[in-house]
Amino acid sequence: MTGTEPTARRELRPPAGYRLAASVRALTFSPYDPCARVAAGTFWWAARTPDGPATLALRPAGGALLAEGYGPGADRVVQWADAVAGLRDDVSGFGALAAAHPVVARLAAQHQGLRMPATGQVFRQLLRAVFEQKVTGKEAYRAYAATVRHFAEAAPGPMQPLLLPPEPAAVAATPYWVFHPFGVEQRRAETLRRVAAVADRLEHCADSAEATRRLTAVAGIGPWTAAEVVRIAYGDPDAVSVGDFHVPNTVAWALAGEPRGDDARMLALLEPFRGHRGRVCVLLAAGGVQAPKYGPRMPIRSFARF
Repeated sequence: MTGTEPTARRELRPPAGYRLAASVRALTFSPYDPCARVAAGTFWWAARTPDGPATLALRPAGGALLAEGYGPGADRVVQWADAVAGLRDDVSGFGALAAAHPVVARLAAQHQGLRMPATGQVFRQLLRAVFEQKVTGKEAYRAYAATVRHFAEAAPGPMQPLLLPPEPAAVAATPYWVFHPFGVEQRRAETLRRVAAVADRLEHCADSAEATRRLTAVAGIGPWTAAEVVRIAYGDPDAVSVGDFHVPNTVAWALAGEPRGDDARMLALLEPFRGHRGRVCVLLAAGGVQAPKYGPRMPIRSFARF
């Protein structure tokens, strides 16, 4: 699948100040993500679609954003391109909410070109989120990358090597012990296999609320994982990752000057931003806001509950 010419094109008109790399960064699991990356100013995103595999390329072209598709699913990903780029993100009304707090107002102004993408793809985000449960970011990425490469299937288009996310049916049929060499214990491997087995149902939810209900009905999927998924798959600006090890402290520090906070305190502080609570968390991360650390320097861990 190495055709060098796109078979579908579309020109998008982003808002003034739009920042492509900042907006799509949430779609990559590191600069070395085997399924998505930014190279020479172009964002490359491999995807499985109902029409077959595809690769979407997004690149600035003057004041426009050029979307190009490769592979059997090229037309489909080009149709999705504005959502993937975050251009369907509705920020109306957020300015008034942001103005109520000086830190949020400052970050909203500094990162006004940042938009929240919506991929419409639940399982590919679950693959990442399940591997992030209760481990460090480095351990999660190792498991994710090794899994993608285990099921290696080249994505269409000229950006090589670029791999497609694994097919859910293939993951569901894989014994849990196959994931052990990737650093994945039985609990997370079985969770991944369970969601892969019901992926088709999960991919056809009407909205993020329905997706959250279906996701959290699966053993091993809790509010943290569901929020991590719907924020990206549906572009849900209100999705808050309850159960995260760091986010409650970050919110408490940024919004109240309190160095530590729990989930209840985080949600109370975010309540004035309801409808955009997840967006506030995204802005805090984009602004590099961190609560002060206590004690000796320790490795940063991402202990989400699940």
